[in-house]
Amino acid sequence: MIRATFSGFNTALTALQANQKRLDITGQNLANMNTVGYTRQTLDTSSLNYSGPISRYMNGSEISVGFGVAMDRVSQIRDPFLDAQYRSQMEKSGYTDSMQTALDSLSKVLDESSILGIRDAFDDIQATLTNLSDPAKVNDAVFESELRARMEKLTNLLNESAQKIDEAKKQEFERLDGEGTNQNGAEQTVNDILKRIGELNRQIKHNQVFGQPSLELMDERNVLLDELSSYVPIEVRYQKDPAHKDDKDWPDDLYVDMIYSKTDGGVTTRESLSLIKGTEGAANQNYGSLEILPGANSPYLNVTAKFTGASGTGTADSVTISSTSDPNSVNEFKGGSIQAGLDMLGGKVDSSTTAAIEDVDVRGYQYYINHLDNLAKSFATVMNELNTLGNKNITGKPANLMVNKENATADITASTIGINTDWVNGTIGLGKGIDDDGNDMNDTALAMLRAMSVHYAAGSSADRPYYGIDLGNKTFAGYISNVSTVLASDSSNNQASLKTNVTVLNGIQNSRDGLSGISLDEEAANMMAYLSAYNAASRLMTTLDEALNTLINNTGLVGR
Repeated sequence: MIRATFSGFNTALTALQANQKRLDITGQNLANMNTVGYTRQTLDTSSLNYSGPISRYMNGSEISVGFGVAMDRVSQIRDPFLDAQYRSQMEKSGYTDSMQTALDSLSKVLDESSILGIRDAFDDIQATLTNLSDPAKVNDAVFESELRARMEKLTNLLNESAQKIDEAKKQEFERLDGEGTNQNGAEQTVNDILKRIGELNRQIKHNQVFGQPSLELMDERNVLLDELSSYVPIEVRYQKDPAHKDDKDWPDDLYVDMIYSKTDGGVTTRESLSLIKGTEGAANQNYGSLEILPGANSPYLNVTAKFTGASGTGTADSVTISSTSDPNSVNEFKGGSIQAGLDMLGGKVDSSTTAAIEDVDVRGYQYYINHLDNLAKSFATVMNELNTLGNKNITGKPANLMVNKENATADITASTIGINTDWVNGTIGLGKGIDDDGNDMNDTALAMLRAMSVHYAAGSSADRPYYGIDLGNKTFAGYISNVSTVLASDSSNNQASLKTNVTVLNGIQNSRDGLSGISLDEEAANMMAYLSAYNAASRLMTTLDEALNTLINNTGLVGR
């Protein structure tokens, strides 16, 4: 039985159409090989054959013959597993990158290896006290003036360091909050990303329902998802909206869950909050929002991030992420730049001992502020006590060399320590050690010099003359050197982690590019293959035309 006359032409025609479309797609890929976020496209096809009831009446040989190729859809070549890996690594890279920015700002203040700072000021004071310990120089006003100048230099350095760390805290908060600056903070950026993803979800869904794949819009959405993952840990899933969950032909929606850990009563669980709910609800109900909340007592301390989830067709949930001092009750991320900012702004305020200061998970700005405050208060307490003792038979009242310059009745801190104006105008002076026992006039200078070498530790003992001073069993100079060393160690470790995270991220990106990116060689090879197939289909049509011409003009002529 001879098959339908034009069946072969239809096979050739569909082949021409399919390969023409493949060439068009190849051209589109090549045109966008440098477009950020573009995903390589391909044509999905299937073989045409009889699928209706008529096929049961045809013999086997005819059923096995195809009728060409069907163009099903244009799709993207993308691996969801690689996307999930990439976004997971973006969380880690975002955290360490943000942490390094903060640590670098602290290094500009406390890196004693590259700047002549507080440690150098202590050495200068010790050198001057060495001169004053000479009985021939103790009454020389020049040397006392030099001691006052060098102590004033120390107080100025402590003031400046505290001020710069406070400024760094403010900048960290602004990176989260964004208000009062000419750049968006994390709050504005995340809210903008969530809004754009929510709107893209609706636009893509509308187009897909009417048969448009909207691949370029999906690329734009994927770029936004990658960016969002650098701020907070997320999981992306695709599923049908509740109203069409049983309709297999209905296009899937994109859902985004924010992943965090919740510790309650010492037990940690993995929790999630839905930030994007496909196309559920109306208007802006399919996406959530972020709000940065300043600390209750200080705007830059213990800042929290309040996430409100997408409500969809129900009620919106919310969760507050923070860095608190209570290990038994806390919500936190395991990555992302927002958590890094919260960690650096978190910490304990009321820390009276070195042990309490050290009891933090992340050494943020407040950790270093507390250390500077402890150092300033300890140094002023020791020096004031010794000078008062050396002046007791002269003034009969405290002879404090250093005071809180803002509030005389408050504790001395790094930001408030200053030289007593009574010392400047000569009302009080350096103690001469004259007491009922007839001690030498250089006793006060000698006692101060010895105090510079004392290792101050918690508790009292026979060799611990200054109860209540705790510098972790270190001298004044050793204490600030240790703070600088801790910062350098944290920065070095974070830099190593950042380098590792970026290397892994680049490896995953290369894998994604190898699958979804555009290769000039591969597309050129595809172009040659599709062109050859196109030429072959054209030749098939020519051959069929010749066969049909033979059938019509050279057969069935009676009497020839």
